[in-house]
Amino acid sequence: MSKFGDLIGSTPKPAAKPAPVVEKAQPKKEPNLSEMSKKELESYGREHGIEVDRRHSKEDLVKEIKEVL
Repeated sequence: MSKFGDLIGSTPKPAAKPAPVVEKAQPKKEPNLSEMSKKELESYGREHGIEVDRRHSKEDLVKEIKEVL
């Protein structure tokens, strides 16, 4: 406590805790697969347990991922 606080005999007020920030859960959007590159499609497929071969056409990769999902 400060000397002034000692003189007047006041006690410090406890600091107010800020309210916790609660974020609303956003629904997951399905990515637009046709706008992804072949590398992005391969990575997206791996995230979902799908192995795709980048030697195939982009359309084939999109079709393969959509079939599994």
